[in-house]
Amino acid sequence: MDKRFFYLVRRGVGVVGALVAALAMLGCDSNGNPIEEFGLEKLKKGVSTEAEVRTVMGAPDTVWDDGEGAHTLEYPKGPEGIRTWMFAINALGTMIDYRQVLTEDNFSRVVPHLSSTEVRRMLGRPRSVMQFRLKNEEVWDWKYRHLHEERLFNVHFDIDSMQVVRTSVSDIGGH
Repeated sequence: MDKRFFYLVRRGVGVVGALVAALAMLGCDSNGNPIEEFGLEKLKKGVSTEAEVRTVMGAPDTVWDDGEGAHTLEYPKGPEGIRTWMFAINALGTMIDYRQVLTEDNFSRVVPHLSSTEVRRMLGRPRSVMQFRLKNEEVWDWKYRHLHEERLFNVHFDIDSMQVVRTSVSDIGGH
């Protein structure tokens, strides 16, 4: 084979590599961190307004009253999604913070005797709710990512009191 063939192959690999790098950059914020939700990079804590959050994220699933005019907008990205976003809005209508709440840290805060309302406020809308009458339990679950696997975080409530009895984690088969 002649030298021109190898030159073209090397040049083609360089072009492909540059294209892959450019596409990867599209999925990063201004600091080079991966964007976890499309449009999130447009929002700035302490600067963006509630209207801008709604433009980027759409209509919230739930609006939680935090008192004195402040509130939190909830955006579950399920049932197949693995994130739930909470955006804190102050009384002036400015977004002061946002966070993804389906994390191991947050799950560790779900302890026996919490009410279903407290859990709902911490984790957002569950992916599914099932009752097991013989056990007197209602189980809510949230899909999340643990390392490179998708799992279900389950909260077991006593049906009569709707207080947490225990939590568990389920692997999702086939993943």
